[in-house]
Amino acid sequence: MGLLVEGVHHAYPDGRVALRGVDLEVASGERVAVLGPNGAGKTTLVLHLNGVLAPTSGRVTVDDLDTADRAALREVRRRVGIVFQDPDDQLFCPSVRQDVAFGPANLGLDREAVDERVVEALDAVGMGHAVDRAPHHLSLGERRRVAVATVLAMRPTTLVLDEPSANLDPAARSELAAVLRDLPDLTLVVVTHDLPYALELCPRSVVLDDGRIVDDAPTAELLADAERLA
Repeated sequence: MGLLVEGVHHAYPDGRVALRGVDLEVASGERVAVLGPNGAGKTTLVLHLNGVLAPTSGRVTVDDLDTADRAALREVRRRVGIVFQDPDDQLFCPSVRQDVAFGPANLGLDREAVDERVVEALDAVGMGHAVDRAPHHLSLGERRRVAVATVLAMRPTTLVLDEPSANLDPAARSELAAVLRDLPDLTLVVVTHDLPYALELCPRSVVLDDGRIVDDAPTAELLADAERLA
């Protein structure tokens, strides 16, 4: 169980090649940072993990479900939740409650079950007090935690975060890190340029460069190696 990426190549319609034979295995419950320069293919890679993008060649499986199997895609997307860098890409309802309820309601759950998911998810990110507030009245750090809650309400097995600490002040950055550290039983994939954040949250890091994985090591070991960092 977990995530398995096997020989994945991806070329965009304009011919730009973003991934060049990526192999990656993330065990269930593991926490892995994805590091690398801009344009390395990090976002392209994570968008393959829940079938937003399909490999040009190669294969991606989530808990043994193939993302190329259209019949399995709905379940794949429930299991792998992506939290984008800009929370406004995910928050579009008049209230926090409605945003967090949106996914579970689309699963066909009844009102009581949806309400239970909303309370559970907001409590997990420390935002239960904001349930009836308008998302656009919240700070960036609060909106980012609500965006995490919208994904947690689906009860995923894997949480993928794209640059979770970007543009946060130190207090909000610390609050989000505490939330992510305390999430139980979830596989965590964190795309980040923030090396201290990677060290704080993820025991393992992989480094992408020009569409290839060029390093895969314990985060502390990788960050202690000046030559690797260069």
